[in-house]
Amino acid sequence: MRVAALYDIHGNLPALEAVLAEVRDAGVDEVIVGGDVLPGPMPAETLDLLGSLDVPAQYVRGNGDREVLAAVDGHALITVPPVHQPPIRWCAAALRPEHVASLRTWRATVRLQLPGIGPVLFCHATPRSDTEIFTRATPEGRIAIAFGETRAAMVVCGHTHMQFDRTIAGVRVVNAGSVGMPFGEPGAYWLQLDEGGPRFRWTPYDLEAAAARIRATAYPGAAEFAASHVLAPPSEEQMIAAFGEGGPSGRGRGA
Repeated sequence: MRVAALYDIHGNLPALEAVLAEVRDAGVDEVIVGGDVLPGPMPAETLDLLGSLDVPAQYVRGNGDREVLAAVDGHALITVPPVHQPPIRWCAAALRPEHVASLRTWRATVRLQLPGIGPVLFCHATPRSDTEIFTRATPEGRIAIAFGETRAAMVVCGHTHMQFDRTIAGVRVVNAGSVGMPFGEPGAYWLQLDEGGPRFRWTPYDLEAAAARIRATAYPGAAEFAASHVLAPPSEEQMIAAFGEGGPSGRGRGA
């Protein structure tokens, strides 16, 4: 069985299109979408494309998806910094009823039994939280409690948009990276899992064309998104420094 884990797409339709072409070429049997499909510049189109997949897919709810649903429901976005509220509300208004109905079915975690690996838990940030921040540099002692009771051989996560593979509390923890909003070299990052274990994937795509498509949307901050998340993303080192060591009390965008 071969699985593709696609995390943190953030409405970047051109990046998702490129990744799904490679997913098809890889002969993937199932797709796990690991959260934060939203917010982003092409929310409805991104959900439409995911809905057209010709292989089974399961969805994990990310903090971004959760906040967009809160906006759909008219709730105050009290945990979201003011600068990030307009994009969330714009995305909420862009969704059709079928998109909202689908988002409401997404789960906090998904479990699969994968040959050659064993039980795998897919979550957005950590098994206990969709906002908890940790990176490859976070000391194990500060995050171990979040993974000690997972009953899994492997946990696949996202949220901080940087791929890594490390062991925490005896559990192999793999970050799939970000399809649509990476930190590091421009491109789209995702994870392939099969009997050989996890395999980090990086998919190049036409960045200039993607940036032009994004700038043509009415998304608040579209030009900034194109510049800072498509053409010239911040480096891993910059973001690890910005996040600090993360840890159990760490909270942040991760998006």
